Amino acid sequence: MDEKILLGVVIGGGSLLFFLILFLINRFRKRRELKQQLKLRNASRAPLSSMRSQRNDRRSTRRHVVSRGLQLDQLNDSARDAYQQRQQRRVSQYSDLQLVMDELFIPDRDAVETEDEEDESLDDRSTWIAENEDNLNAHADLVAEEEVGTGISVRITEEEDRELMERLAREGGKSGVVQISLAWDDYNDLDMHVFCPSGERIYFNNRKSECGGELDVDMNVRPKSKTPIENVVWTDAAPDGEYKIGVHFYRHHRKRRTKQTCQFRLRVVTYGQAKEYSGELTHGDPMSMITSFVLIKPDEEE
Repeated sequence: MDEKILLGVVIGGGSLLFFLILFLINRFRKRRELKQQLKLRNASRAPLSSMRSQRNDRRSTRRHVVSRGLQLDQLNDSARDAYQQRQQRRVSQYSDLQLVMDELFIPDRDAVETEDEEDESLDDRSTWIAENEDNLNAHADLVAEEEVGTGISVRITEEEDRELMERLAREGGKSGVVQISLAWDDYNDLDMHVFCPSGERIYFNNRKSECGGELDVDMNVRPKSKTPIENVVWTDAAPDGEYKIGVHFYRHHRKRRTKQTCQFRLRVVTYGQAKEYSGELTHGDPMSMITSFVLIKPDEEE
């Protein structure tokens, strides 16, 4: 009898030790990822003189932003009127193509979703894109013609910046020479579309581009998080040319009083330089081009 008790104690102790080791490994991995994200954030906050020095030291290999597109709040009255006419075209096209995704009601009792329910949501989106891919592509093409971004340039606080980095670390988001992160604070499903210089578009149905970009975090297909984030990254090298970033309010999840209007923030990091934007979309709005920028080799500067 004593031997059985001893054996039980040994087995129980071994199991406890095993789970403790797993916990410590996972905690170490998350801290390492967060440290990498914070390192990138600190680089984006570096003094201008330091950034110039770093640029000169790696002038032969680096690319950097040489220009950014105009934002809506920078336009004069006549240019704003012209923008509104183009926006009306996008609104009409979006309605004609019937791209508005139905609302999904998720009662609070479904706060913990099963794997089967997650699979159903993925199947639901796969079915939707199979039926609407041509229409979505046509709409994206029209959005890509826009040269004016709707995002409002902002300076987020250190706390907001740290919280965004924590979200990326939590989801295993990568950092890189070009990193574009979209964050919002409810259960809705927003989708980021990045138009690459190569002509490719990175989004949920084309997660990796031939030019090296990757959508490595895509959240809230099923309303699982009130602090979601999406991330598109070029880890080692990014192509020269123009990048445009669109945001699409894909689906309104009616869960825990989640509203049909969703505020978001967008962080664009290019070779250690960060730029932040805020914006707002309402369910049923067309895709919005938030901002654009151009990368060029340093030896091509004027």
